[in-house]
Amino acid sequence: MNKKIIVYFTYTNHTKMIAEKIKEKLNCDILEIRTMIPYSEDYDKVVNDEQNREASNYLPEIQNINIDLNQYDEIILGTPVWWYRPAPAIRTFLTQNDLSGKTIKPYATNAGWIGRTFQEIKLLCPRSKVEEGMNIVFKSYSDQLVTNHQDIENWIKTL
Repeated sequence: MNKKIIVYFTYTNHTKMIAEKIKEKLNCDILEIRTMIPYSEDYDKVVNDEQNREASNYLPEIQNINIDLNQYDEIILGTPVWWYRPAPAIRTFLTQNDLSGKTIKPYATNAGWIGRTFQEIKLLCPRSKVEEGMNIVFKSYSDQLVTNHQDIENWIKTL
């Protein structure tokens, strides 16, 4: 059996909510990616700051993960979608870690605008097997899921 780990970044806790649901079902390891400088709790400030940085492909510094990723065959990768892309902290993680030979099973939380998120994950993991991603949609500015709960449960069963 393949050893799995859930790796995720969260801002509004939507991605964390799904990561914890997966952990509960699979009983596997979990790792939250955190930036060295935490994002502001002011959502509008974060939107303005990150929107201004987007064109530069800014990658924030992330905290040391202190986990040997070599012991895992599969990475269940959770990211919010920021400007139709994986969140910058996830892009940092993928840029800094060699995931060659691993299977990446991505999911993305968003308000309905997935953009090029999964394609970019594939580009950032050229020597990994990146499986089709699960798009998990929440109602804007809400914890209310738009994606059917059963669809999420069914996807988790495939992991």
